[in-house]
Amino acid sequence: YPFRPQDRGFETTVYHKGGGVGQSPDYWNNDYQDDTYFVQGEPEFFRGYCTDIWFDQAIDFLRQTSDKPFFMYLALNAAHGPFNVPQKYYQLYEKAPISERLKRFYGMITNIDDNFKRLTDQLHKLELTENTIVIFTTDNGTAAGPDAYNARLRGTKGSHYDGGHKVPFFVRWPQGNLLHGHKNDQLVAHVDLLPTLAELAGFNYRPNHTLDGTSVAKLFKDSTAVLDRMLVVDTQRNQWPEKGRNSCVMSSEWRLIDGKELYHIKSDPSQAMDLSTEYPERVKAMNQFYDDWWESILTDMQYAQIPFSDPSGAPVTITIHDLHTTEGLPWNQTMIRKAELSPKGYYSVEVVEEGVYQISMSRYPPESGLPINAQVEAIEPMAHWNGLPAGRAVKNITEAAFSLGDKVYHMQVKPDQPFASWEGELVVGEYQFSSHFVTKDSQEIPGYYHVIKKQ
Repeated sequence: YPFRPQDRGFETTVYHKGGGVGQSPDYWNNDYQDDTYFVQGEPEFFRGYCTDIWFDQAIDFLRQTSDKPFFMYLALNAAHGPFNVPQKYYQLYEKAPISERLKRFYGMITNIDDNFKRLTDQLHKLELTENTIVIFTTDNGTAAGPDAYNARLRGTKGSHYDGGHKVPFFVRWPQGNLLHGHKNDQLVAHVDLLPTLAELAGFNYRPNHTLDGTSVAKLFKDSTAVLDRMLVVDTQRNQWPEKGRNSCVMSSEWRLIDGKELYHIKSDPSQAMDLSTEYPERVKAMNQFYDDWWESILTDMQYAQIPFSDPSGAPVTITIHDLHTTEGLPWNQTMIRKAELSPKGYYSVEVVEEGVYQISMSRYPPESGLPINAQVEAIEPMAHWNGLPAGRAVKNITEAAFSLGDKVYHMQVKPDQPFASWEGELVVGEYQFSSHFVTKDSQEIPGYYHVIKKQ
């Protein structure tokens, strides 16, 4: 709260936690098959493969909603690491002359294709095809590395060259009088979705804040339409934005990389020929656009505060995933099991209501029920499936503590119990919150999971 989908306007929600299944905030031991996901925020066990489950839920939603207008956002975790895929999809590529990684990756994509057909078949069955806007797009270039197909574009996921962020965008709406079989190479981006869908659906939408995006609905109906614009994408991979870091200024014909490399994207889609010395005025204009854009976002640069209480009264869970630090984070459950990283940092939190709180800190996630000093058995891998390493026991823990602002609070520790806990009065305010266990030899190990409950 307040950044869960059910807090942002979605009435029906089914999701995993974190940036991918099996990441640190996700339900313990989720690995794409027979996992626990969150329905309206509550954990629920699902039998089956993750992508099949997301489409099952989407199809059920269509059946229940077919008599009235609806918006559905179906965001898949595949194709994303770990590349775990049902055996029958792995076997489709088992004998292909490609790496084991790609065999799984392409199996995941084929599974998505099959499921997408199930979804469109359901639209036909419910007679929703003609007046439903269907959009298929993705969020980055290939995540399978340089040996994966990427349309000869330079770079892969994480790159500010086009191979990192240029993606397919298909739109279908038979009753909307869209151009059929038409390809368009004008610059369109994710920031255009909100104003575009509002216009297509006939909403008189007035944003409360300045939008980077604009409606591009005219491109779907007029083959001669053009967009004279520039946009910025960058690949910061930093917790705090840094001006000029991995920047890309885009127009429909040009890309300016890092403020100095210029590529004519229509004649050179692989970005092999730097034309910056030939077009210095264009470089200057695109850099000016970037400077103006950067100034416009400075006021948005602030850490979100994690409230120490949920309006529903439910406990608040904070994981190491949320830590502000410059050190390496254990961002997935493989790293949590290994317990090799001990980053120092803090969480931005807010006590919104004065009162008595209980704060509990643990080595493993709360739902695991595992003691602080537990050693967890490994899960063995298969050809089409990653395993999980053994969970390393952190022994000889003698104490635990957390700080809230400039105050330090000590917690009771029983290593054979799941939590170290503290209970007491907290005062309203915004704070930096941090925590750690201490071993007999004075080693500090951060608490990976925290549960905060107002009493």
